[in-house]
Amino acid sequence: MMFHHQIRLPPFQPHPCLRDGHLQTLATAVWPQQDVEHQAVPREVDLGDGDAVVVHDDLPPGWTVEDPVAILSHGLCESHRGPLISRLAARLVARGVRVFRWDMRGCGAGMALARRPYHAGCSDDLQRVVEAVVDWCGVDARGRPSPIALFGVSLSGNVLLKYLGENGGDQPERIPAAVRLAIAVNPPIDLLMGVESLASGGIRRVYDRYFVRRLLRHLDAWRRVRPDAPPLRPGPRPRSLWEFDDRFTAPALGFPDAEAYYRASSACPVIGDIRVPTVIITSQDDPLVPAAMFAADCVKLPEAVRLVMTRHGGHVGYIGRRGTDPDRRWLDWRVVDLVTAIRPSRQPSDPAA
Repeated sequence: MMFHHQIRLPPFQPHPCLRDGHLQTLATAVWPQQDVEHQAVPREVDLGDGDAVVVHDDLPPGWTVEDPVAILSHGLCESHRGPLISRLAARLVARGVRVFRWDMRGCGAGMALARRPYHAGCSDDLQRVVEAVVDWCGVDARGRPSPIALFGVSLSGNVLLKYLGENGGDQPERIPAAVRLAIAVNPPIDLLMGVESLASGGIRRVYDRYFVRRLLRHLDAWRRVRPDAPPLRPGPRPRSLWEFDDRFTAPALGFPDAEAYYRASSACPVIGDIRVPTVIITSQDDPLVPAAMFAADCVKLPEAVRLVMTRHGGHVGYIGRRGTDPDRRWLDWRVVDLVTAIRPSRQPSDPAA
């Protein structure tokens, strides 16, 4: 069922003061929002190699196995408590969707449970999480599982697309039939192109160094609770993502260098094999993920994949004009629309702003 082709996403109209991609990218971090209290139950998932991750189960009142489920994956240097993931969880739970937010290896509540790092190609970890969620949710009286939507943003969007593609060709049975929909937002499907763009100079170097500082802080915190985690290769502290991945991520995963890691972990080569209805949302003015990644001569999009490329929006910004949505967070409401459309939507009050 090409479910997503039946959905018409309203066009994104940026806030009048935020028509620039950099402004959209920066504004999303400071735009006011209410803190949301979650009553999630933490569950561990064994990854089969001595590591584990924590999955946070938000169960709405009255949920039944016939109702939708969403599995939300966070971005670089974040966790299940990141602003976007937290908002989406609140908004989906308010509409009767059971939400599972997972902390990638060495992140969030599972920081002490892993000695290997999460990374842009960790699709096997996502597969373990999906299989665990299917088991936790069970089946209805007719033996049918709950319909599941998968969501990934930025780095985890690449992970999601890689998972769908590498299991969608000759091994479609590896994706549970319960998975009905996938949504990837601003995914860097060509990691090498993305890192080279950040290193090209100008304001992009500011982003590059910002992410490296966050990664180094995360690595320091992680190694305090897991001294057996992989170390940086000897040398000066990295000042770019390329240097960080060349000195840490690649050797920790067994790759000879960063370029080999990027080529093996990018979703682009396998997107053509995706069979699960999938929506990719990205923007032409994303300063971190060049729109050129999605050009026809770079990636083959199969029938199951719909690309929604907005003119504005930056990197996971999408702060829009006032309109029919409850607030200016255009992206949030498109995710809610897509996920709740897999069954008749409930409309109780919304706790998130």
